[in-house]
Amino acid sequence: MTAEIPEPFKWDATFQVFYETLDEEHRGLFDGIFKVATHRGDAGALSSLLTAVKNHFATEEGMMTSANFGEFPGHKKAHDDFVAKLSSLSVPVSDETVHFAKNWLVQHIKGTDFKYKGKL
Repeated sequence: MTAEIPEPFKWDATFQVFYETLDEEHRGLFDGIFKVATHRGDAGALSSLLTAVKNHFATEEGMMTSANFGEFPGHKKAHDDFVAKLSSLSVPVSDETVHFAKNWLVQHIKGTDFKYKGKL
């Protein structure tokens, strides 16, 4: 099942994982991608998004490790692949890249992160 990308691109309660820190960080990722999408030539916006993504993944991975979450290896690989993709980008960011980032975040939260609900 493919989740729909919200427009405007903003976090809403359908993305809730019920861990306050993670939900707040997810809101920040939505905001960061939105900022890159609306300021495609802003290297600072892209850099801020990459920092927010890395910080969020560190928090989430730490919680998974502490809970001995069984699906951690695959989840970490998905994170690492996304960081590698973002790290390879330069401005201006293309329409294709913006769509990729939006879609990745939506599918990742609803398809992958939802698997840890109630388990961390």
